Amino acid sequence: MALQSELEFKLAHFLINNSVDAAFCLGSNWQFVYVNDATCKMTEYSRQELLSMTLQDIDLDFSLHNWAEKNLQDTVTLKTRYRAKGGRVFLVEISLNFVEDQGRKLSCAFVRDKSHEIIELSVQKWINELRDANENLQQKIYELKQRERKLETSLSLLSSTLEATAIGIVTINFEGDILSVNQKFLDMWQIPKSLFRSKRCPQCKAFFETKIKHPETFNRLIWEISSQSDVESYDVIELKNGRIFANYSQPHWVEGKITGRVWSVWDITESKQAEAALRLNEARFRTLAEITDASTFLIQGTQICYVNPAVELLTGYTKSELLTGFDIRQLIKSKKHRQLVKSREANNFEYQEISILTKNGTERWLACAVARLDGTLDFQGQQVEMIAGIDITDYKNAESELNKALEQAKQLSDLRSRFLSMVCHQLRNPLNVVSFSNNLLKRYVDKQTESTIQPLLEQIQISIEQLSQMLDEILFYAKAEATKLKFEPESLELVKLCNNLVAQMQMSNLSNTINFTCQNSHLPAYMDKKILEAILKNLLDNAIKYSPSGGIINFILSHNKEKIIFQVIDQGIGIPLVEQERILEPFYRGSNIDGIPGTGLGLAIVKSLVDLHGGQITVESEVGLGTTFNVVLPFRRQNYHSSEL
Repeated sequence: MALQSELEFKLAHFLINNSVDAAFCLGSNWQFVYVNDATCKMTEYSRQELLSMTLQDIDLDFSLHNWAEKNLQDTVTLKTRYRAKGGRVFLVEISLNFVEDQGRKLSCAFVRDKSHEIIELSVQKWINELRDANENLQQKIYELKQRERKLETSLSLLSSTLEATAIGIVTINFEGDILSVNQKFLDMWQIPKSLFRSKRCPQCKAFFETKIKHPETFNRLIWEISSQSDVESYDVIELKNGRIFANYSQPHWVEGKITGRVWSVWDITESKQAEAALRLNEARFRTLAEITDASTFLIQGTQICYVNPAVELLTGYTKSELLTGFDIRQLIKSKKHRQLVKSREANNFEYQEISILTKNGTERWLACAVARLDGTLDFQGQQVEMIAGIDITDYKNAESELNKALEQAKQLSDLRSRFLSMVCHQLRNPLNVVSFSNNLLKRYVDKQTESTIQPLLEQIQISIEQLSQMLDEILFYAKAEATKLKFEPESLELVKLCNNLVAQMQMSNLSNTINFTCQNSHLPAYMDKKILEAILKNLLDNAIKYSPSGGIINFILSHNKEKIIFQVIDQGIGIPLVEQERILEPFYRGSNIDGIPGTGLGLAIVKSLVDLHGGQITVESEVGLGTTFNVVLPFRRQNYHSSEL
């Protein structure tokens, strides 16, 4: 056993000392108690030197490992830096195992040199830095190219702008060289190309002097000012051919220094001519305004800047009073705008009715054309409002009287409606008594007198029904005229409603045929059922009444996106052309009715109900051939609040 243990010790010693990785054991206080040959080779210390040292002597990061916080029962693997005897610092990976033998705690470590990782990291870092530098360089090159493109675009845009402008521009340095010029400048002055090729401004002086109407003024304003580098100037130059140029000059700055001047020249011939025309227009305006009877004001803001003599006569104020700090609001009491159909030539005019207070406190009304004059007259460049009016006070007074008369007529109409309603109510009671008595007589008449009395009783009953219908029509018309009927729309199916109405009327009238046609099998709409039935029933009754027995009445329903159209066409007696305009008036009956009974209210009721429904009714007729009534009502598809109309 002793020989075997000795052999095993020798083998272990041989293997540990021939290992590539460094291995060592540490005692208390991290002191070396055993090291192999690889440890000596790695650290460049001898075995005797290492056995007299601690781990802190070679581990540069020992204090950073916080050994006290680690679990010493486990294997700990970490990377750290060692310093060799010669001062070389290198990276190692250490695996540390903690063992205990006979109460003694030992730490066994295996260490592998990782210096190549530092080299790899350094190379990779250098490669990354090189790549980043290259990317930064490429980005800067890209940015420079972008700036170059923007600069080229800006220069191109600037060049295009200078060439497209209506102003001639030239830049001249203090040596007299033309640095830059656009084509407009050459065209304005008609400078020959041969003269311009020299780029020397003084050589052009004689050419300019031949163009200018007053060369001495031109020399003083243009050439002499060039020596005053920091002065801005504006001048007007008149050419011999009648054209007028405005000339503006300012310093040319380069890097904070003035190196020359920039000249801008533009043609103001038309504006000068327009200015002269304005002065002429103003003189003409004043001449016309002085002789017209219309009161003419020119107003800037709230101040009056011109009045003609007619204003003095109208207001009682003198011209000096009106033009000296007079506020127009003291004169104008109220304004009423009126909508008129305007032509294209009068789009800047507005019609107003203006009430003014004269100096003595009298109110006068003017019918005025109000216009804003922009550029027509010269008033220091400010907008001027012109008011030209004629006195319509007498007309306004007449209008007021007419409105009073209309109000009285409305009151009379209301009184008539109330009277008709009262009369109908008062007649209804005795009529009911007669009807009741007639029914009693029918019940108790004996057979002997039946043949004689029965026809009379039936005639009484017919008369009662006619009177009752007349009273109903009069009462209904009175309500419609007094606008006491409520318009209460609801969802309806019009085709079904018309079919039902035709069936009811056909049952009570067998002598005439009513043909109903519609382009749709279903037509939903939103209308007042009672009002619509009253309209259609009156029209169909009217057609039956004035058609011969056996006649055909066509009833047509059609529509478009906005309208519902009802047509009732008969082949009856027709309506004379001269009477068609009045046929919808209350109590009016045609001259060719030949004793056909009626009140003349049926069509008037229809007209009132159509108006209540917001529609229109028209009539087409020819005597002896028949009549067509057209009723057009709005095609409502959604609910809205009903109102009493």
